[in-house]
Amino acid sequence: QVQLVESGGGSVQAGGSLRLSCAASGHKHTMYCMAWFRQAPGKEREVVAVFGGGATASDSVKGRFTISGDNTKGTLYLQMNSLKPEDSATYYCAAVPNPFEGVGSCSHSADYWGQGTQVTVSS
Repeated sequence: QVQLVESGGGSVQAGGSLRLSCAASGHKHTMYCMAWFRQAPGKEREVVAVFGGGATASDSVKGRFTISGDNTKGTLYLQMNSLKPEDSATYYCAAVPNPFEGVGSCSHSADYWGQGTQVTVSS
């Protein structure tokens, strides 16, 4: 069973930076993809950025957020710069180990999820 643990959330003023980290355990092979999702109160969950297969990033964060990691080790990071109040949300690390099983990609969902870490940006 794959487990994902996030860290690095917090509160920051608009224009500030935060770095989120995620560490996976229990996986036997290289992850097909890992991703960051976020969900704000009253809004649907949305993908922020995908690392690995199907790599992509939301238009709302391009130029401000950078995703990186190591799919073999199961580590994932999100460097968030020039943060805006609308970036406030709970951020979730997610993973898809095998593209031929489960949801198959990280573009809209995932097979495994972390517990989430809160990011709050004040104006």
